[in-house]
Amino acid sequence: MTWQALVLAGTRAGAADPVAVATGVAHKAFAPVAGKPMIERVLATLAAVPEIAAITVSIEDSGAPVDTLATAPARITAAASPARSVAEGLAATGTPLLVTTADHPLLTAAMVTDFLRDAAASWADIAAGLSPRPVVERAGNTAKRTYLKFADAEFSGCNLFALTTQRAVNAVRFWQAVESDRKNPLRIARHLGPVTLARYAAGRLSSAQAAAALGKKAGCRAAIIPVHYPDAAHDVDKPADLAFAEARLAARETA
Repeated sequence: MTWQALVLAGTRAGAADPVAVATGVAHKAFAPVAGKPMIERVLATLAAVPEIAAITVSIEDSGAPVDTLATAPARITAAASPARSVAEGLAATGTPLLVTTADHPLLTAAMVTDFLRDAAASWADIAAGLSPRPVVERAGNTAKRTYLKFADAEFSGCNLFALTTQRAVNAVRFWQAVESDRKNPLRIARHLGPVTLARYAAGRLSSAQAAAALGKKAGCRAAIIPVHYPDAAHDVDKPADLAFAEARLAARETA
């Protein structure tokens, strides 16, 4: 299977990004990690994956020095939200489409290759990569993080999504609807359904059941893909994350 890749590099409107401020850059995606912009590391990783034929970056038209990148990916203008940016990216590229983010400097070609293989084998229309808690904790990051607590395991997101068929557009539309109500818990509850939420709150919802329920609500088949790489769930949202990423990259070089 030959894939397209979409890198989400847009910034949210509002307060200045703490990573951009800490590193003295105008745009978070260009914050240096071990001497190289984060987005450059992500693009190099994706370019090293044989299954990926083309890469598109979703980023603002101004304030982002895309022309300074060593690689020259295709570019679309970031929308007002991640879900809308994915919708526009999907319309521009088609499927199968890998979606990841520019703030994932610890991403490796092996992680991506394994995720794409398992996503294709799942026969799902859309798949999300999640790392089990014991795997995440092996990386040694002491920062507090939020886990999805299912009956079979606790997972953390890896910013890896595979949109394998055109039916994935249903999931993206569902995501947009939920995203638009993100400040209203009652409306989010209506999107997901009271039974699913009650089972999750009671610790009785497995990861497979959660994927099936969300897929049914969205009108497609969804799957959760376990990612067994300790660094896969560690992106850079805070200056402390940046220091952790640099330490992990240094450890790789001396391994």
